[in-house]
Amino acid sequence: MTTRVLLTVDTELVWRHHSAGDDWRENFARSYDAAGVGIPYQLKVLGEHELKACFFVDPMPAAVHGLDPVKRMIEPILAAGQEVQLHLHPFWAHLAETEESGRTAELTAYDYAEQRDLIVQARDLLVAAGVPDPIAFRSGSYAANADTLRALAELGFRYESSHNGSHHPHPSDIALDRRQIAPVEVAPGLVEVPVGQIDEGEGKLRHLQLCAVSFEELRGALRHADEQDHPVTTIVSHSFELATRDGRRPNKLVRGRFLRLCRHLADNRTTMPTAWFTDLAGMDLKAQAEPVAGDPTARLRRMAEQAWGTARYERPVPTLAVATGTAVAGGAQALSYVL
Repeated sequence: MTTRVLLTVDTELVWRHHSAGDDWRENFARSYDAAGVGIPYQLKVLGEHELKACFFVDPMPAAVHGLDPVKRMIEPILAAGQEVQLHLHPFWAHLAETEESGRTAELTAYDYAEQRDLIVQARDLLVAAGVPDPIAFRSGSYAANADTLRALAELGFRYESSHNGSHHPHPSDIALDRRQIAPVEVAPGLVEVPVGQIDEGEGKLRHLQLCAVSFEELRGALRHADEQDHPVTTIVSHSFELATRDGRRPNKLVRGRFLRLCRHLADNRTTMPTAWFTDLAGMDLKAQAEPVAGDPTARLRRMAEQAWGTARYERPVPTLAVATGTAVAGGAQALSYVL
């Protein structure tokens, strides 16, 4: 049995750039093509390694700026032969409300009828921008609940991918066990494909997001999934994730993880083939899967990596003193490939 790998990339215009007064073109440059390591770069690397990825595109900025920015997001992805599915941040539909209003930030702040209307609006905008009818959905911030599932099922979606145990019960509020990582039917015709997790002990989970875990941890989670015959492993990234938070410089630490992950998946494509949601028909929906147990040493190395990366790329300081002892030694070794 093979374990299919879903490389998913949430692709969007970033709210913080909009709220800082950037026009959509500047926001596009810092969100979609951030520092030369955004979507065009990622598509190039994926193509070089012959890997599949699903880009969850948020078309809701079109409610404010028209379809042009959404078309510019979508066209390179489709031209590269990759998959586009539906992402949704509802605040774009309600710019008349202040950013601090709270209610507009997450889809779960709305009732069933309102959620359904927002999903219909987003789907129609995505299709109008040139995408075939989407079959998969991920809510912004993983904010989904029973009303979301009901709406998606009624609208004919086949897959949902907002269940994130490390963000449960808020904002990820789907009524599944936090440790659920195997695909499961959650409404008639609708399959939940949860985000992958690492079990860090003491009830703590950490999701498989490129900026949240090290390559070593990603590799361990993939090996575990292969050995335990998991049907699928879902990894998350973002259009802007390989850049600094301001979108102005490459983050060599995260870019390094992405490159190493792509090489690893290319080298192991027989047992860990990358997949699109359109490839998932016939998945075993009764399969059992448990998150991989985290390696304490790998966790320490990742913590050192993250501290170094934050200091180097987000808050540069003249002298870096991350920690002492094992964490620093491990971190220095882990960071050698990006220096």
